[in-house]
Amino acid sequence: MIDSRLTMLSMIQRHGTVTAAAHSLRYSPSTVSHQVKQLAAELGVTLLEQHGRNVRLTPAAEALLRHVDVMSAEWEMALADLGRYSETVSGSLGLCGFSTAASLLLPPTMRALNRQFPHMQTQTIEAEPGECYDYLLSGDADIGIVVAAPDIPAGGDDRFSHHVLIDDPLDLMVPLDHPLADRAQVTIADTVDEIWILGRPGTGYHQLVMASCAAAGFAPRIGHFADDWNTGTALVHGGFGVCVASRMSRSQDLHPVRRIPISGDNAPSRHITAVTRTGADARETVAFALKTLSVETECLMSRLGAELRD
Repeated sequence: MIDSRLTMLSMIQRHGTVTAAAHSLRYSPSTVSHQVKQLAAELGVTLLEQHGRNVRLTPAAEALLRHVDVMSAEWEMALADLGRYSETVSGSLGLCGFSTAASLLLPPTMRALNRQFPHMQTQTIEAEPGECYDYLLSGDADIGIVVAAPDIPAGGDDRFSHHVLIDDPLDLMVPLDHPLADRAQVTIADTVDEIWILGRPGTGYHQLVMASCAAAGFAPRIGHFADDWNTGTALVHGGFGVCVASRMSRSQDLHPVRRIPISGDNAPSRHITAVTRTGADARETVAFALKTLSVETECLMSRLGAELRD
């Protein structure tokens, strides 16, 4: 019910360029540019203006999108109200999430949805956290599972509702014959003399470790960069340094290393959140999915913690 051209304008606001907005919506830049110009002509106002190599929204466009945000939330609440008058829940529900969540949390959530709403279709999209917000804005997904990252909207963005799921601890990964390997737990300060394998600068993984080490009073000695848990763990297995890996990851299954919990105030962890469009969490299907995700996440983390203690 929301004009697709308004979604295009919202994406331009989010990404700063027509090209990036078009890419996120899987349109050509010329299509997005033409549609927004057409919308501007119909409304009788200028919506975009050139700013160097980029474009920026005019005050008229900013005002328009504030109303769009309100309309979008009202539409979600209208769908929730209409659902109370329907005897059979049908339609579709889209879920998206980063790789770990997509593999561990979304399949059991979809199975629960299919049992509870047998006439409704479900779909999963594996996506990076920033992409999840694009899928929510475009309507291609209704729930996104994200981990805090520099490029995602803050909790104060009125277009989205954030539902905290859990903090995912990052465990220290060391070779099996490492001096710390027989420890039941370590602090980040215990790694002061280690060579580190970190994510590339600018990634959330890199920032988490750097901040944790800084709080412990030292800067890590970086030997290698690896964004993927499996790659980092493979390097640890090869004796090239230490790294941290998400408790939810199973990278040690592929490359035998010792996984050690990190304790103390400076222990790094990832904040995992379920995100919906504002108002969507009032819909029966979305509320059920959010509750299921919360239960599945707690059960998973409890099981992984027990396995680590054993």
